[in-house]
Amino acid sequence: MASDKVVQLSDDTFESEVLKSSTPVLVDFWASWCAPCKAISPVVDGLAEDYDGQVKIGKLNVDENPATPGQYGVRGIPTLILFKDGKVVDQVVGAVPKNQLESLIKKAL
Repeated sequence: MASDKVVQLSDDTFESEVLKSSTPVLVDFWASWCAPCKAISPVVDGLAEDYDGQVKIGKLNVDENPATPGQYGVRGIPTLILFKDGKVVDQVVGAVPKNQLESLIKKAL
């Protein structure tokens, strides 16, 4: 079940929700047909709960929103990119363990 703490992003909302955010944002670029995306989804939802108020967690469907992934060179999914002050801090590709995502988030805190 998806967390209500996860923001559903689109090409239209990306700038306001991510680039202009006052807190760091971890964006999960995913697609509904992607098995690794489904595997990592509960981990991403858990991080949204764990870091509520410190980091915004967002998901962007690459099939429905093709412009933004192209701008950030997303070639494989899931790709998780961490933004802070409108800039890319770091990124990982693939269904990685929770501790790897936590160490990514800590770079921005």
